[in-house]
Amino acid sequence: MSTDRDPGLQPERTRLAWRRTTLSGTVVAVLAAKTALHGGATPSSVLAATLCCALWLAFLGIAHGRITTLASTNRPRALTPPLATAAALCTVAIAVCGALLVL
Repeated sequence: MSTDRDPGLQPERTRLAWRRTTLSGTVVAVLAAKTALHGGATPSSVLAATLCCALWLAFLGIAHGRITTLASTNRPRALTPPLATAAALCTVAIAVCGALLVL
């Protein structure tokens, strides 16, 4: 019995999931900047848009590293808990910043 694991398409699906999440964050960051600057910018809206963009850049860095790792080998190393936590917190914070700009 072989103990080698056949990853199948799982790394590809995971890469695509990271790309979809990055694209969603990009849309939120762009819309946040547009909303903040549309019709007169207030300091709070500019601050929220800036925070949203900074969070997006942080998530983009994490996602790029993960996508690169997944593409480099059939057996990628596991995502470390601090990076996983940071990615999740960035995603939630981007959504909250985007929602605050809409309200």
